Amino acid sequence: MASIRVTEVLAALSLTTDLATGMPFEKGLAVCLVADAVAARLRLDEADRRVVFHAALLAAVGCTSRASENADAYFDDIAFQQAFHTLDPGDPAVFATQLRSFGAWAPRAQPALARRYATEAPEGAPFAVRSVCEVSRALGPRLGLPEAAVAALTEVKERWDGLGAPDRLRGDRLSLAGRILHLAEQAVLAFRGRDRAASLAELRRRAGGHLDPDLVAVFAADPDAVWGVLDQPDLLTAVVSAEPGLPTVIRPEERDHLCRSMSVVVDLKGRYLLGHSAHVAEIADAAGELTGLSATDRASLRAAALLHDLGRAAVSSSIWDHPGPVGPGDWERIRLHSYWTDRVLRRCPGLTDLAEIAAGHHERLDGSGYHRGVRVHDQSASARLLAAADVFAAMTEARPHRPAHKPGEAAAHLSAEAAAGRLDRDACAAVVEAAGLRPPRTEYPCGLTEREVGVLRLAARGLSNRLIAAELVVSERTVGHHLAHIYDKTGRRTRAGAAVFAMEHGLLPG
Repeated sequence: MASIRVTEVLAALSLTTDLATGMPFEKGLAVCLVADAVAARLRLDEADRRVVFHAALLAAVGCTSRASENADAYFDDIAFQQAFHTLDPGDPAVFATQLRSFGAWAPRAQPALARRYATEAPEGAPFAVRSVCEVSRALGPRLGLPEAAVAALTEVKERWDGLGAPDRLRGDRLSLAGRILHLAEQAVLAFRGRDRAASLAELRRRAGGHLDPDLVAVFAADPDAVWGVLDQPDLLTAVVSAEPGLPTVIRPEERDHLCRSMSVVVDLKGRYLLGHSAHVAEIADAAGELTGLSATDRASLRAAALLHDLGRAAVSSSIWDHPGPVGPGDWERIRLHSYWTDRVLRRCPGLTDLAEIAAGHHERLDGSGYHRGVRVHDQSASARLLAAADVFAAMTEARPHRPAHKPGEAAAHLSAEAAAGRLDRDACAAVVEAAGLRPPRTEYPCGLTEREVGVLRLAARGLSNRLIAAELVVSERTVGHHLAHIYDKTGRRTRAGAAVFAMEHGLLPG
């Protein structure tokens, strides 16, 4: 490919957040098209339409910010996200019915839902939503979004009536882009399983509560014209064609900064996954250089390594954070994550060339891997390097059920896998050699000290002050002082924000 539309890459992130939120595949694309259609009916200029377009496409970019915490509280973070999208505290009768039905995926989720939305919510905005906003603010600019679009992303959980979060914004205090985004999302969700008349009735019920009544009126003036934009054989092609203004185009070797941001969204799915994608990419890239890959092939390998775990978004964080062996059912869900990586990448023209490499990281030369079970002749040299790099990186990172292995132990395991005919011998040798090339870190960003980085790594994984103190053999008070300094220096205020900072600056894994 000579060039790539950035929107094609961002569409892959939109599909990934569909998986993470339990939404139908391409729901984000549909919201983008509907939002753009509403913006066109309002006769917004090109710049403002572009803001609406990108905010709607990436509305859920912060959705994994508290995936682990939501899994702890509600058993299944994906089921919770799915329920949260249509929750309506502005209508007491509807709200009560929703709370009774939304916990159906797990009985123990019921009291947690009631406590959060019936007891705690009236006292102020849930702290959790601030994490969503902080992650959106951190990643939006890195994805090339204009400031106004980033601001709209921080309003995705707000409401017209002021009952949203995190800032209880009301009415015109919400940006126009944010209000259009709310309308477009609810229009798409209402349209599922209903005819158009019933869908419009649901939007009118939410008018003046969740939604700006004037925007609902604009929609209702000709709803078929707006919903008509979804009558397309290929929603992704329609989104790319609908992008207002001149499209941003990059060369394939320039995808790294976008892929890195996408990897952060996925790595937030588990407390022990933070920084894993970048870790794999670093090792795979160095191994690729050692084996003589061309600059073009190395760039593709690096991008594929950053995106190899996109499919993790489709699996509940309760599984990724599980401290022991998983059952057969959960294991099947885990095996499907490479399938979803493949589907997302093949769906987007700007990333299709990475699919075979990225989705093959659990394949093995003897056909014992997953998700396709392919053998040696169907695996490229880059795919073999990525498979070995992923094993080495995972072994040298802590997991819920074990501490990190020493590099020598990981190297011995790779050697055994190569001897058994499961991993490529040359790829394993290159990975082991590459892993020894990582230079020691002498300076840290924002003036962080070595001790502060140690605290940051543990805090990013969700450890309490007490547990951090025990791990580092210091007092809880000392940990509190370190965290205060970290937040002041980095400008972040939540665990998810700190985790994103750590991943952005290569401070993970520890």
